[in-house]
This record gives sequence, C-alpha cells and structure tokens, in this order.
Amino acid sequence: MGDVSRRSGLPAKTIRYYEDIGLIYPQRSENGYRSFREQDLHKLAFLGRARTLGFTIETCRALMALYEDEGRESAQVKRIAEEHLAQIDEKITQLQSMRDTLDQLVHACAGDHRPDCPILKDLARNTTDKNIGEPVVRR
Repeated sequence: MGDVSRRSGLPAKTIRYYEDIGLIYPQRSENGYRSFREQDLHKLAFLGRARTLGFTIETCRALMALYEDEGRESAQVKRIAEEHLAQIDEKITQLQSMRDTLDQLVHACAGDHRPDCPILKDLARNTTDKNIGEPVVRR
C-alpha cells in the first residue's frame, strides 16, 4: 500500500476509502492482499486531481465513468465542470461577503480596554433582522 500511496500521491487511508466506496477495485490475492495494476494507479491519480479541484465524491464517480467511456461526448464533461465552476464562484461570492463584513467589524472595534465591541454586538443581533448581512458599525 505504501508504494501505491507514493506513486499515486494519495494517503493509504484515502485509497482504502476509495476502495470501500467502490471508486476503485484492486485485485485481491488469495490471502487478501491488494494488487494494484497500472490502470488502478491512473484512476487514483485521476481521483486525486479531481478532488484537488474540489469535485465531490459523487461527481468524481460520474467523471470516472465518463473517463472510462470511450463513447462519451466532451459536452457531458464540460457541463459537469461548468456546474462545478458556478458552485465555486457562488462560494467565492459568499466568502467575499463574509470577509468584507468581518473586515468592517474588525476596523470598527477599538480593541482596547473598553467593553464596547461592535463585533460582539453584530454577533448578538436578532437573526430576524432584515439587514442580517450588513454589520452594525458605529462611526
């Protein structure tokens, strides 16, 4: 397993997990030892790269099926990648909004010996406030 881990770039635990969920099927000897073929290493590298790009396990399963299907159309793969890219863009927008709000709160907080703290006030706001995404900042 160590050699397969080194060659694929994936931790042994991840390789075992991929086997457990049926993403890979290494051959087994009579005594139960895994025997990885070159194609298994290619699949592991493929999965590692896909996971690095943030694809979910289920999307990796779909991509692997397309990878192995010589009759596939690249449009299918592109659609999956575009959907994933849209999800990433949405997450970036959410994170930027979080960052901007927190940045405003940090700059509004004196950070001194006084108990007044805009950060805590913002966190304690009623969650039914209509302006929930906007910080409460005193000037």
